Amino acid sequence: MVATLIALRFLVLRNSLRRSTWQLVATIIGALYGLAILGLAVVGLIFLGFAPVDLASTILILAGSALILGWILVPLVAFGIEQTLDPARLMVFPLPMNKLLVALTLAGVLGVPGIITSIATLATVATWLRSPAAAVAAVISGAVAVLICVVGSRTVAALSTSLSSKRRFRELSGILIFIPIILLGPLIAGLSQGIATSADALPGLARGLSWSPLGAAWSVPADVAIGDWGPAAAKFAIALATLALLVVVWRWSLGVALVTPPSSSAKRVAKGKTGLFGVLPATPAGAIAARSLTYWRRDPRYARQLIIVPLVPVLLWFYSNNIGSPVLFNLTGPLIAFFLALGIYADISYDGTAFAAHIADGVRGIDDRLGRVWALAIIAVPLVVLGTVVPVALTSSWSVLPLLFGLAAAALLGGFGVVSISSARIIIPVPQAGDNPFKSAPGAGFTTALSGFATWGVSLLLVLPATVLAVLSLVFDSALLGWLTLVVGVVLGTVFLVLGLRIGGAQLDRAAPDLLVRLKSQRSAA
Repeated sequence: MVATLIALRFLVLRNSLRRSTWQLVATIIGALYGLAILGLAVVGLIFLGFAPVDLASTILILAGSALILGWILVPLVAFGIEQTLDPARLMVFPLPMNKLLVALTLAGVLGVPGIITSIATLATVATWLRSPAAAVAAVISGAVAVLICVVGSRTVAALSTSLSSKRRFRELSGILIFIPIILLGPLIAGLSQGIATSADALPGLARGLSWSPLGAAWSVPADVAIGDWGPAAAKFAIALATLALLVVVWRWSLGVALVTPPSSSAKRVAKGKTGLFGVLPATPAGAIAARSLTYWRRDPRYARQLIIVPLVPVLLWFYSNNIGSPVLFNLTGPLIAFFLALGIYADISYDGTAFAAHIADGVRGIDDRLGRVWALAIIAVPLVVLGTVVPVALTSSWSVLPLLFGLAAAALLGGFGVVSISSARIIIPVPQAGDNPFKSAPGAGFTTALSGFATWGVSLLLVLPATVLAVLSLVFDSALLGWLTLVVGVVLGTVFLVLGLRIGGAQLDRAAPDLLVRLKSQRSAA
């Protein structure tokens, strides 16, 4: 049965890649990128075999601990854990739990990340060839470390499944997950500075990690190499206990997830209350705007995009303090405008097959485009105004307010025009409504990033005229150029918005059935 499930894993993967050329390209590029990193790692491990035992041990323990932590956390905070054998789809079959755990573990090991991790771990043998016993220990403890990586990631995913059905957890998890990502720059700067000033503390840190679940398996060969058999045995026992505990927790959480259907909550609404549909105009565009605003308010997939709003000023304030100038902090409003405008660059992807209602009702493309932009504008415009005025007030830089409003208008209006076209063309893999937010289709991360960067590039080109005028205004300290930036930003932004609405609306009228087919194909592959 295990062999059948493994074969099914590769069959599902093959079929999903056949449906989407982009997913196939993304998977190939991801594999090539992984092979390049693997090659560098193997070369480094070979040269590390000529280093002193203490240095080799410190590097391997720190790197191995980071690897295990990465396996557990990075897939969750990036693009999700790729689960071709989704346990939720296997719940209808009478599969023994032990065999299911073995199959899912092997599926994880045989994935691209698992294969690369296994080869890199096996390459640590080259570091310990100086001692045959240490080389043998590297093979055995390395295998345990790889299993800790795979089982640990699956355990976290299984634990998240039951919790992710609760709306409040999804909203909170979105905030907790993406805040460290957005603050990665300051965190890395602080960490680098700390390492630079306390490099002597790294061996001590490695010794501490060697007695922890993260580093125990990686420290066994070093202890064997210097003849410390007692500590080596104790640390190997810690590694085995860690793996056993993860298996127990995974087995329990997976069992709960397989027999407990996702919970859903229903909210009673008083008779005659139509919410936002009764506030906005009773037109096709107004109805779409009301529905989109409801999504923005209640769907965690949309709400996550608003996390950028409070974090942009924090980042810019941090970097402004570093350079001793308020220039970056004053750009809060334009940057918020840029990011928020691009929040719906693939908006139809989040509709899923519910987009069929638009086609069945004969909604015009221009009304669809206008309604989605209208909803986002209701949220974005007040935030952009606050993000522009408040930093200027705090830094007493009122003279640059016109050019900042010009940049913000160019970014927001021009961005609205770009996403009106892009969302009528681009369909990307996204978590389904109510699905596990940590789930990801093969290649989804690269596909999303590629289409997102392309949209960003076009938006930046549209902001370029206003940006040039703003830079000239600052260089020559010209108030006239600052006001000209405002005029150009508003006028060109409005022109780009109107063109985007018209082009995107016409594109949607032509391609709506094709988009629906792609949405259905994406859902069947999910």
